[in-house]
Amino acid sequence: MDSRNCQMYEDEIQLLEEEIKLLTEKYEDNQQESIFFSEEEILTSIKSLQKEFQGESKGHESTSELKAQLESLETDLSFLMKFTGIQFRSHSKKTVEKDGNRTVQKHRLSGNCHSLCFQLEFQLLEMQNKESVSPVVNDLSIVMESGEDSDMSKFVSSVEEHGNLLTFFRSLSTYAEWCEHRRCTFLHFK
Repeated sequence: MDSRNCQMYEDEIQLLEEEIKLLTEKYEDNQQESIFFSEEEILTSIKSLQKEFQGESKGHESTSELKAQLESLETDLSFLMKFTGIQFRSHSKKTVEKDGNRTVQKHRLSGNCHSLCFQLEFQLLEMQNKESVSPVVNDLSIVMESGEDSDMSKFVSSVEEHGNLLTFFRSLSTYAEWCEHRRCTFLHFK
């Protein structure tokens, strides 16, 4: 072979190696990325699913039943957001470990309850028995924008220690509601 052909092949090999490197990086980024869903993205997905199911019925359920279920779920979600005052802005979930009957997922949530913003990060360990799945919350970390309220800081520390998300959301809802009442009262007297 002459040197010109060798150089041409070497250039081609180098271009292919660079392309492989870029594709590998892109693949790794996609694998490590967490998926964030905003409220608009959820509604867009719901609408696209509705369009997909308009003409399709695979025998499992009719489209009218699916639409009714979807509308019912949307109504329930709307009611819960109004009732609790909690609105989630983003959520990401990443599976950290999965083997047999054990799954570990890392979750990140952010949102607000009335005028208080919060961010949560935790690991969810799910152990599956023959009859049920038992979830356990580990490594709970809560960030609140509640100012210098020492009672709230103590409460958040206690919740993080015990990993009790239900207690956190129940108490947050009540606390934020009363903060809102207090703010309105002080505005009234200004």
